[in-house]
Amino acid sequence: MLKKITLLHLLLALIGLQKAAAQKLSHPNPTKETKALYQNLYALSKKYILFGHQDDLAYGVDWKYQEGRSDVKETAGDYPAVYGWDIGRIEHGSANNIDGVPFEKMKAYIKAGYERGAVITISWHFDNPLTGGSSWDTTRNTVKAILPGGDKHQLYKQWLDRAADFLLSLKGNKGEYIPVLFRPFHELTGHWFWWGSNTTTPAEMKEIWRFTADYLRKTKKIDHLIMVYNTNDFKTKEDFLRSYPGDEYVDVLSFDTYQFDLNKKENFIREIKRQSEIVTKLAAEKNKLAAFAETGFENVPDPNWWTGTLWPAIKDYPLSYVLVWRNAGYMPSSKKMHYYAPYKGGNSAEDFKRFSQKPKVLLEKKLRSKKIYQNQTN
Repeated sequence: MLKKITLLHLLLALIGLQKAAAQKLSHPNPTKETKALYQNLYALSKKYILFGHQDDLAYGVDWKYQEGRSDVKETAGDYPAVYGWDIGRIEHGSANNIDGVPFEKMKAYIKAGYERGAVITISWHFDNPLTGGSSWDTTRNTVKAILPGGDKHQLYKQWLDRAADFLLSLKGNKGEYIPVLFRPFHELTGHWFWWGSNTTTPAEMKEIWRFTADYLRKTKKIDHLIMVYNTNDFKTKEDFLRSYPGDEYVDVLSFDTYQFDLNKKENFIREIKRQSEIVTKLAAEKNKLAAFAETGFENVPDPNWWTGTLWPAIKDYPLSYVLVWRNAGYMPSSKKMHYYAPYKGGNSAEDFKRFSQKPKVLLEKKLRSKKIYQNQTN
């Protein structure tokens, strides 16, 4: 009997250790809210998937900067559970980001979402520091130029200082730092950004990621970031990990994939399942979170896309969240509509309601009851 009890206690201890390891952030000393968020997202991902939307509170189809508005809320009756934002142009000290959103407004939107219990994720479409071009300027060796010893290293540190100032300005009502899922160098296996696979080497990408994380953590003393590693267009586990900087620098494994062809629905579903299988298995092996960080179908031409395409693609995988891109509305530059989330009266609005009512899908109200910024002792 004593032997059985001892073995049982040992088994429970091992399970406890495994659970603790699974929920450990790469940052050695995160804020308590950041640690709680990560632990709770890890637990929730076993049963739920959070729905997110880029720039949700700032603008939507045919409106901009109207307090309380959200295309998602006006469709489903609730705000998204995850808010995506981008700090492109912060590197220049600009008042507005790459999509024209004033940074002061962005701070207010981030705080509002956080205080309601939602999750905040931030990407960074920063300009090319070597040429002065945009993120899409794929001049070779740009990453090499910003590494320690490179011609643009000091400039890059100045850019990081400005990003850090913004990140350190994000505080809740009690003065606590707002946890951020930070997604730098996103879609790094793609070939359209200056940090992409065609313009730099895996070794350089690993080095700049590590430098960036260390600089923000150690030099700038930022303790509220959850680091999100993000790819696009990967075919195998090895492909996904080609530029992976190491477990001590990453907290979330994620990928971006969009649908572009109405006639290739089944291909898209198969691709998402394949990538989700790889990423969620890797996340389990590494005791990390998994996420579908960006997706969508521009202008959602399929009225049943939410329950007929997205849902069957993701429902069987422990993905912590899925986020669709922004609702810019009509864009004069391209002379067409540009939106990825539903909006009131839109052709997929009714189907999105059905999607949002899935027991496994969490929007903001359902998430709020989970108290994700509090340590769950039970």
